[in-house]
Amino acid sequence: MGKPIDNVNQPTAKTPLASGDELLELVHRVMHQVRSQQYQALRDDPQALTHMESKVLGYFSRAPGSTQSNLVQHSGRDKAQLARLIKGLRERGLLDAQADADDRRNLRLDLTATGRALQRSLQQRTRQVATRAVAGFSAAEREQLRTLLQRVHDNLGPDAG
Repeated sequence: MGKPIDNVNQPTAKTPLASGDELLELVHRVMHQVRSQQYQALRDDPQALTHMESKVLGYFSRAPGSTQSNLVQHSGRDKAQLARLIKGLRERGLLDAQADADDRRNLRLDLTATGRALQRSLQQRTRQVATRAVAGFSAAEREQLRTLLQRVHDNLGPDAG
């Protein structure tokens, strides 16, 4: 009896191996779906957020009392862009600022009660989307996906190539 042939996991003329471009495009499409579903519930809310506004709120949620300079350093984003975002979030009552005790020129930023409620809503929506995204995956499959995505991230990191 001959060796069994495994055609299931082998590329065929109809299913060629995915190129790096195709894989990155798929990652992009998945992230677009995730973001779309995260913000779908918030779009109609009077406090609807843009993606970057949610990132800023998320940062100050995790690092209350940080400064705009801390955010610039953490995110690598343009200082002027972040200043405009912070100003807008403060005007909307989502961020509060207090002068730093040691250097009154620095403002320590924190979420307001409204900002915390909005952040909790976004986090809840994110958990729902994440649960749907991996529905039907075994624990081993989720770990394999995490490991592979971490490798992609590491390959693209500052020390790569």
